[in-house]
Amino acid sequence: MTQTSSLDELSQRLLGKPPGALDDEERRVLAGIEAGTTVSRDAADVADEQASFGDRLADRVAAVGGSWGFIIAFAAVLFGWMILNSEILGHVGRAFDPYPYIFLNLLLSTLAAIQAPVIMMSQNRQSAKDRLAASLDYETNLRAELDILRVHHKIDHLVLDRLDAIERKIDGLAKTPPTA
Repeated sequence: MTQTSSLDELSQRLLGKPPGALDDEERRVLAGIEAGTTVSRDAADVADEQASFGDRLADRVAAVGGSWGFIIAFAAVLFGWMILNSEILGHVGRAFDPYPYIFLNLLLSTLAAIQAPVIMMSQNRQSAKDRLAASLDYETNLRAELDILRVHHKIDHLVLDRLDAIERKIDGLAKTPPTA
């Protein structure tokens, strides 16, 4: 039996669909059953394999920008900037950004303008990871369900064979005359 006809038969028997009506996940599952391989894959590993440099960078920026360490360090830099320009350099007339800290506002606006889209990219990537995880979960669940069906078919076949053997034995005993 060729692989195509075997996959066709599995498609009809297990899913009740012609091969042309299968989606990609169902094809992969049936191919895995045919080949005797597993279909379970780690969604994080698959997503990391598919990630571009920009995707990985966006994830790192979002991880750093959304941490307490960043918030505390950023607050320390802001207060340091203000103290430096108001108290230390302000008293000697050498403040490079005196109150109302126009240059600091420019830097903060620039940071926000860059950081917000990067965090959005990371969120979009996380959504894509979630969809990938759901797809891989579906494949694994479908494979498990189909394997359970196959085991049920095998058990049913074994039970029927055993019942046939018992019936033949009973028929054989009924046909033999009793010995005295």
